[in-house]
Amino acid sequence: MPNFIHALRWYALALVVIAIDLFTKKAITDTFEYEGQSQPYTFFFSLSLHYNHGAAFSFLAQEGGWQRWFFMAIAGAVSLGLGYWLARLPRHKIIEALGLSLVLGGALGNLYDRVTLGYVVDFLLFHWGDAYFPAFNVADMAICGGAAALVWDSLRKKG
Repeated sequence: MPNFIHALRWYALALVVIAIDLFTKKAITDTFEYEGQSQPYTFFFSLSLHYNHGAAFSFLAQEGGWQRWFFMAIAGAVSLGLGYWLARLPRHKIIEALGLSLVLGGALGNLYDRVTLGYVVDFLLFHWGDAYFPAFNVADMAICGGAAALVWDSLRKKG
């Protein structure tokens, strides 16, 4: 039986992720004047404004617009599923709950962008010489960190 009250602290963590994600995206879009504008900070890191109309690594970004609705539907369904999963977790499953709440917050942060802007704002850019890793944002970091926590939790369990 779901216990949504027990899951409130994990929903709160997801809200913190969303708030940090939206705050950083707003700061970048208020600071940079045009897409592609970049400010280097080290020889391997820059802040750089990018609009991602696709998914991870700009997957399906050039597809003409239908992908916005597709990714919104997926993010919405996944978020509902994660919220329900969190409510069903026993209290002692802390690492699993942490991972789920990070993924939930990241998914909702990027979903907000898709709903309000039609694309996701990315701005963290790592590079080495002429090799560039695709730009990403705080929501993406939360999703990756949450997924890593879920994998680690599943690997550390005994039989």
